[in-house]
Amino acid sequence: MVDREMVHAIIKDNKVVVFSKTWCPHCSSTKKTFNELGVNFKLMELDKTEDGDIIQDILVEVTGARTVPRVFIGGESIGGNSDLQTLHSSGQLVPKLQKAGAL
Repeated sequence: MVDREMVHAIIKDNKVVVFSKTWCPHCSSTKKTFNELGVNFKLMELDKTEDGDIIQDILVEVTGARTVPRVFIGGESIGGNSDLQTLHSSGQLVPKLQKAGAL
């Protein structure tokens, strides 16, 4: 069973992590943005993971939000898709990815 330490380890051990659901259009937009930028990211599809609900509950504790996607860059929660797109359109996403070593 997944616990808080395991979720923190996933976030810490990967430069970029996206907690997603396969059917979610906002998640698709996030994945598309990262794919277009050539970002190698850890993808956790919560609707395809046995402990997806538990992970989502832990993410509420970590980020204060239950919605997906939940995006982490360099161990830092940047929020969801709208936050990611705002960073991208303002020119702040690529430098953040470069600083994290993800580009």
